[in-house]
Amino acid sequence: MYTISRDYRKEIVIEKSRFICTLKKVGDETEAQEFIKAVKKEFWDATHNCSAYIVDDLAQRSSDDGEPSGTAGVPMLEVLRKNRLVGTAAVVTRYFGGVKLGAGGLVRAYSGSVAGALKECGLAERVLTSRFSFTYDVNSVGRALNILYQQNFFTIAEVEYGLRAKIILQMRDDQKYEAEAWLTENLNQPVELELESSEYAEIPVRE
Repeated sequence: MYTISRDYRKEIVIEKSRFICTLKKVGDETEAQEFIKAVKKEFWDATHNCSAYIVDDLAQRSSDDGEPSGTAGVPMLEVLRKNRLVGTAAVVTRYFGGVKLGAGGLVRAYSGSVAGALKECGLAERVLTSRFSFTYDVNSVGRALNILYQQNFFTIAEVEYGLRAKIILQMRDDQKYEAEAWLTENLNQPVELELESSEYAEIPVRE
């Protein structure tokens, strides 16, 4: 899954019509709808303010806002889907320039406006990262930490000291089993990681 790296706005002119694409990161449908209302208020005198957003697999909406059915909102939504985006809302504001584009021209204009803005603002991959822990002999933990700090496979998030040392590691969620194998081999003892917490992190996509 991906999202936009930052909120962004880009304007293009096609056959004298101005198309202004505004992108925003959103956390839920309420935020997406409030964003659309805000853009409509900002560009209250525009001919159309067409919109599309994807919060997650279940929350996806689009609106043609007066353009011929299927020529604006759905093409915009398809661009978001094609880029596997979540948590992203787009509004394309149009100021009509006097030249009709036809259905095909409108589809290209609205989808191209969103695609161009996405390309410039950049994307970030949403990766599920987790904190896993295991315990180790407190008298020998210094030696173990020296080994752990020499790799870049995961990061040491925290070490808690008690009767045994609790070492908390942070890594991509899908690296757990590979990490357990690495730890078992390099610490010369079986290691089973316990899940502490998980959250999504955003990693910029570099072209």
